[in-house]
Amino acid sequence: MGIDVKIQKKLGDFHLDIAFSSEARRIGILGPSGCGKSMTLKCIAGIEQPDTGKITIDLPGREQTEHRVLYDAAGKVNLKPQKRNVGYMFQNYALFPTMTVEQNIGAGIKGTGQDREGRIREMVQRFHLQGLEKHLPGELSGGQQQRVALARIMAYQPDLIMLDEPFSALDQHLKERLQHEMIAMLEDYEGQVIMVSHSRDEIYRFSEELLVMEHGSLLASGQTQKLFDDPKTKKVAAMTGCKNFSGAKPLDAHRLYLTDWGIEMHLEQEIPEDINCIGYRAHFFEPVWGKRGENCITFNLSGMDDLPFERRYYLRPEEGGNPDTELICWFVQDNERRELNTKPAPDYLKLREDALMLLHE
Repeated sequence: MGIDVKIQKKLGDFHLDIAFSSEARRIGILGPSGCGKSMTLKCIAGIEQPDTGKITIDLPGREQTEHRVLYDAAGKVNLKPQKRNVGYMFQNYALFPTMTVEQNIGAGIKGTGQDREGRIREMVQRFHLQGLEKHLPGELSGGQQQRVALARIMAYQPDLIMLDEPFSALDQHLKERLQHEMIAMLEDYEGQVIMVSHSRDEIYRFSEELLVMEHGSLLASGQTQKLFDDPKTKKVAAMTGCKNFSGAKPLDAHRLYLTDWGIEMHLEQEIPEDINCIGYRAHFFEPVWGKRGENCITFNLSGMDDLPFERRYYLRPEEGGNPDTELICWFVQDNERRELNTKPAPDYLKLREDALMLLHE
């Protein structure tokens, strides 16, 4: 089981140039709007045709792996979408508005008679759509529409499923619950699933392997948790949600000066000579009262926001730092906020070495 994509496509001023190969069951593609995420899926599905390149998928067989070529510019292969056996869920689910739930589910099933009806009933039960079989899409909630769209895909047993921003059409309060539901519904699907999103939380929850895109090309790829923990570059760290950055200058193998924040850090690990930036996630600071310890920054409060379940502090850098740098963010969850309410403001914030990201600009 695996997918291999190496394609280029030019559309006006936009140029998609992407290459990746993966055997992971759950692949996430993360990036801002307009970076080429959906275009990549459409090229794999056959909705868009690349200018050059090749797309193949490998399917495990009883005796040997089946190597299927979906597109090959050099070999003049370009399978029609209906021949690729790829399931594609659009952002708006693309249900047929004048067809009932059971008709929508059956739309992609080949054959007639009892086998087809049995497959529809199986999907209705599997996706908890009992009682809704005769309803039209306009009579369903967003979550129900999503389940119908996924049932329609699963009904014809595709070799690959692609989800294009599957939660973007939902209200915020529904998203997390439906993310968990979709992961559960896909649990016994043995093929690969590729999900596109600009939400790092969705991608982190869903994917085993991650592709990070910008301006039509890959910035980084790898195991999802590893990329979040060690993104290597400032751009990738920002894509994965890091709020705090400072220029950095190695002083020796174990000392690092943060040029924007005006502090020196002492690390147990050896510091690579080519490091010129650090990242630090907003939730990982530790408050310190009293004497200043190692790897601390002064609590120079500039502002604070109290949100329903979180408090956000914004700090100025040390006096020797860059006054024009962005404020340092410290985000505190509600349980820690309640504890802080019983104490005076901390004197310092400590940076944990295990949470420090050593980066390149």
